[in-house]
Amino acid sequence: MIMEDKKTARYFKKEDGQRVRCTLCPHHCLLKPGQSGICRVRTNVDGELLSDVYGKVCSLHTDPIEKKPLYHFHPARYILSIGSIGCNLHCRFCQNWEISQTSVKEYPYLRNYSAQEIADLALSEPGNLGIAYTYNEPTVWFEYMLDIAGISQANGLKNVMVTNGYINQEPLEELLPVMDAFSVDLKAFTDSFYRHLTSSSLAPVLESLKTIRRAGKHLEVTNLLIPDENDDEKDFRRMMEWLVKELGHDTVLHISRFFPTYKLIHNATPEKLLMRFYGIAREYLYYVYLGNMRSDAGHDTACPKGGELLIRRDGYRTEIVGLDDQAHCVKCGEHIPVIME
Repeated sequence: MIMEDKKTARYFKKEDGQRVRCTLCPHHCLLKPGQSGICRVRTNVDGELLSDVYGKVCSLHTDPIEKKPLYHFHPARYILSIGSIGCNLHCRFCQNWEISQTSVKEYPYLRNYSAQEIADLALSEPGNLGIAYTYNEPTVWFEYMLDIAGISQANGLKNVMVTNGYINQEPLEELLPVMDAFSVDLKAFTDSFYRHLTSSSLAPVLESLKTIRRAGKHLEVTNLLIPDENDDEKDFRRMMEWLVKELGHDTVLHISRFFPTYKLIHNATPEKLLMRFYGIAREYLYYVYLGNMRSDAGHDTACPKGGELLIRRDGYRTEIVGLDDQAHCVKCGEHIPVIME
């Protein structure tokens, strides 16, 4: 149902007095007529919850798949990336706050595309892998993403969701059949960090990670390391222990460097701190990478059995040097969790 360029939300409950309760994410916003949720893009219109951003795009670009970041999913391929506006988190350190912390009324640069038009664009790009839902939090434009993903999947394209993982289980379960890969931000491993710096909570993100892993979807995790906020070694080790227990030693982890932005004007993460946490993570996980940082370590993929170089990376230039087409190490035959062509 489209009403004044808005689409009825898939997840909400009607309450007394024309109020509605959104059930898309764990905030469960209770909205009076005219009110919008924490995300700023889902609004109660006369007792119906509508998506303000269905068919509205602010960013559309072809990127290397490694930029998502996804290092083990069709390496060296390009993917059409699409974003809208709004977010269900209010991260004080958001790098895309101009589009995440706004509404349709406040952001005048949106363009209109139908789901079919986005899929057609992806199909028209030579060699394009598929579509990545990214730039802002795609959960808040759930209906639009779901429709695009269904069309693109039917046409042989891959679908990738870059997300904060703050979504309820029922809508996540609905997405799983049409999604091929997830890049999930695990921002910290304390609820106090999530409450004070993102206005959310940790537990739902952990549940999302477990659900994605159980479904057998490709999953990579990103942790933005922020000085004096989430750089406690004990907490980080607890995070690593949880990843190993719940997701496995072969979980792909990206540790990313923080730069001051939006409301969090800290110094950038010291490179020595990143290298220390990189070393700690490698005590637990086979595949750990560094992001937002130029260094001699933390970019290439090596065989965990023999150390053979498998994938060489220089920025976003990627070269497969030690894997066969079935993702086995050419030297020892070890199977590597890399999805190839």
